[in-house]
Amino acid sequence: MRLAIIGSTGLVGRQIIEVLIERKFNFSELILVASKKSVGNTLIVADKSYKICSIDSLLEKKPDLALFSAGSNISLKWAPILAKLGCKVIDNSSCWRMDDRYKLIIPEVNGSELTKKDMIISNPNCSTIQLLVVLFPLHKKYNIERAVVSTYQSPSGSGEKAINQLFNEEQGVVGEMVYPHPIYRNALPHIDVFQENGYTKEEMKIVNETHKILDKKINVTATAVRVPIDGGHCESVNLTFSSDFEIDNILTELSNSPGIVVKDNVEKNVYPMPIYSKGSDDVFVGRIRRDFSLANSLNLWIVSDNLRKGAATNTVQIAEYLLENNILK
Repeated sequence: MRLAIIGSTGLVGRQIIEVLIERKFNFSELILVASKKSVGNTLIVADKSYKICSIDSLLEKKPDLALFSAGSNISLKWAPILAKLGCKVIDNSSCWRMDDRYKLIIPEVNGSELTKKDMIISNPNCSTIQLLVVLFPLHKKYNIERAVVSTYQSPSGSGEKAINQLFNEEQGVVGEMVYPHPIYRNALPHIDVFQENGYTKEEMKIVNETHKILDKKINVTATAVRVPIDGGHCESVNLTFSSDFEIDNILTELSNSPGIVVKDNVEKNVYPMPIYSKGSDDVFVGRIRRDFSLANSLNLWIVSDNLRKGAATNTVQIAEYLLENNILK
């Protein structure tokens, strides 16, 4: 197993390496790829030194599996080249997500769709991943008709420069501005670029990816907000089902579903928060309560580490699924 990581020095790339080691992913050779400014530098992975190489030199190394986290332009150019040479690609960018030729995969939700023919596999948006891990078992049981999603997302979703902007503003340091406004002590209802319909690209990702992965019949609307927290994304979700439900049954369904941790005891102030999700691979759900304003409706609060389950962990879990089910080649 010759494993390549493209974008190995970025926020998500470093998380992928960390998750691979934590989960004891089995590889015989690790190939670390990054931009020209990092080529020739070394990274220590599990007490072993690896020299970073360029993507141009990757082809001669003949990887079996490549995990991409270097942006859409790199994925657009290089993923098809590697796939044509027989290398499986799992891509973290938005490049292939809505391309009908490629599958958009969350292992707990639709991993069973993968086959040996799938050479390029797309990783969903971080907000979509944590949302659908929770919605999937509820949709199977009660059939979701409508979902209203409001997100509260960490600047880490924009990369290292955005985190630096937050820290600079917190310390009163003038630095590079990633966002059009300050993020410290603020909330920006603006993630990614605005579309012609008035929604941002991030909001439409939640809508479109939910339709592709889960069900096109679900009516989805979203508002995405950037908030000044160090890490983790939060989502307030309102669901309307085809039929009525009991809260106890909702709790049982979620508690028995893979990848979900229910934290829901308001009498003891137990509910999901990003300070507790950081570094975890799970999706946390709580504040589970009936919406009394509309029939068959439910409110949820969902929290997850966006760099882990929202990106790196989901990528590694897809790779694990390929290995465990003998569909890598």
